[in-house]
Amino acid sequence: MPGRLDARRVAAFLVVAAVVVTWFIVAPHIGHLRLWPTILLVSLVVMPGTLLLVLIALPLWRERWIFPAAVVLALVAFGCAQAGWGLAGNFAKLWAAVFAGWAFVRLFEELSWVVLVALVIPLVDIISVYRGPTKTITEHHFHVYTAVAIAFVVPGGAAAYLGPPDILFYALFLAAAQRFELRVVWTWVSMTAMYGFTIILATAVHVDGLPALPFLSFGFLLPNVDLLWTRLRRPKTPATG
Repeated sequence: MPGRLDARRVAAFLVVAAVVVTWFIVAPHIGHLRLWPTILLVSLVVMPGTLLLVLIALPLWRERWIFPAAVVLALVAFGCAQAGWGLAGNFAKLWAAVFAGWAFVRLFEELSWVVLVALVIPLVDIISVYRGPTKTITEHHFHVYTAVAIAFVVPGGAAAYLGPPDILFYALFLAAAQRFELRVVWTWVSMTAMYGFTIILATAVHVDGLPALPFLSFGFLLPNVDLLWTRLRRPKTPATG
């Protein structure tokens, strides 16, 4: 079936997953680094290495069990939180958000719908971060944010975080790139780089966090702008998949 992973992808996923999980286990026991080495490590290595798993597993977005799996994984993440199993819960949260994004992309019948979402969510995210619920949670109930956010661990046990919507839309845009025959690998590179840049910029300007979705949308649109312009100007064709 087209949604299944071939043997090479399965092998690549297992190798990368083993490296990522090993890092998440070992990193808290490594001595702290200085600020900028830590920021560059998480932005250029830890986050891209973890999100590489999403690219490798991308063909699974077509599978019909994706949405039920997202629900099950969300429940698993909740159970892990109650049991104090931080590592397992972190990866359950990651894949719950990824699978939810892949499930939602099936609702987008036209490429124009994806582009519209990419143009709208930055504004929503900016309002939420600076005036809305995200601001309230991160300033007054940060423990709530860390309970649901996905952590990317650095030496000493500290972490950079992405919220579930950040991962959900990341997965959605990546699956949309494949569904509508855009530049999948370059889309992954661009979006991942934008998330890393968000962390670097937030540190450079001395703020606790920046809205990530504007950078994500830019990362999706940038490598595909010529294809999007051409596709949206010509007569509509059905999506594949």
